[in-house]
Amino acid sequence: MSLKAVIFDFNGVIINDESIHEQLIEELLVAENLRVKPDKIREVCLGRSDRACLQDLLSLYGRVVTSEELENLIARKAQAYQQRLNAMSDLPLYDGLRELITRIQTANLKIALVTGAIREEVELVLTRAGLIDYFSIIVAGDDITTSKPEPDGYLLALQRLNSADETLNLQPEECLAIEDTFAGIEAAKRAGIPVVGVAHTYPFHMLQRRADWCVDYLQDLELERILGISGEVALSEPD
Repeated sequence: MSLKAVIFDFNGVIINDESIHEQLIEELLVAENLRVKPDKIREVCLGRSDRACLQDLLSLYGRVVTSEELENLIARKAQAYQQRLNAMSDLPLYDGLRELITRIQTANLKIALVTGAIREEVELVLTRAGLIDYFSIIVAGDDITTSKPEPDGYLLALQRLNSADETLNLQPEECLAIEDTFAGIEAAKRAGIPVVGVAHTYPFHMLQRRADWCVDYLQDLELERILGISGEVALSEPD
């Protein structure tokens, strides 16, 4: 089957902000009189939604919170994240992102995004970067109650892509997911979607064991070579 859609992760694939999230979560927990080592935050949170991350960390340290209290924590972190990004003159987008998106669009492939980040954060970054119009479908943390590694986000993206274009008849194997974490890779594979791991967050050799393909950097991603796509879907740079 030919490739019809490319589905991006957000944090760690589009924007280099994993360290920002870890720091903000640590600050949030300190304000709640909890001191959690950065390594533990990284272990629990990488690739997962803020809701799942905070809920698990709080539970791990014996803190019980109501749904309302949890939503308040998520909102506080989101506000701090926006303030942090607004203070930056340039967003830390990954090299090669714009070029890759342009090549995918030129090949007439659908472009979607599946993330545990809340929609407000995603739209802030994509709008400021001038990229939001490229994404026909965005499934954010607000849209689902589960988190990666559950496949629900990817399954919802497939459903929405097919609903938006009744002639598409998109199948999971006709997509390519781009992920940087173990949780994200597992989520895509559980949805039946081939996935390329980008070693932005974990070492290449660790992702290589889990993903279908792996590259060191986003700018190294050559879809035609990786998937053996037919000449009618040429994504390589012209000679």
